[in-house]
Amino acid sequence: MVRPRAGNLMSIQGKELAVACARAADETKAENIRVWDLRGLSNLTDYMVVCSGTSMPQLRAILRDVAGKMEDGHGVKPVHSEGKADTRWVVLDFIDVMVHVMHQELRDYYGLEDLWKDAREVAWQS
Repeated sequence: MVRPRAGNLMSIQGKELAVACARAADETKAENIRVWDLRGLSNLTDYMVVCSGTSMPQLRAILRDVAGKMEDGHGVKPVHSEGKADTRWVVLDFIDVMVHVMHQELRDYYGLEDLWKDAREVAWQS
């Protein structure tokens, strides 16, 4: 998908966007950050980022910072978000990247790692 440019910022997509989201979450002290390449496995998105927090303030901060840093640094906004920090699971939908911000208890319960075990993990740390 081609994204419009915002001002003089270059829009990013795909793997580059997924890695940028993971790094933004890491800067906000998100835990257990994983990035998966779902191309060929899912029709919903190409990449998925999953990260955890252990408190409502931390979940809110992760959501705020990931969305804010993608908009400020890259001119990209989520086209949709589902859930609220109070529900302990929020998805930021950037079309080709979906970012799941989850409370660790819910992440353990739903086991996304098992669900996407056939996906290739993407290295995001430099």
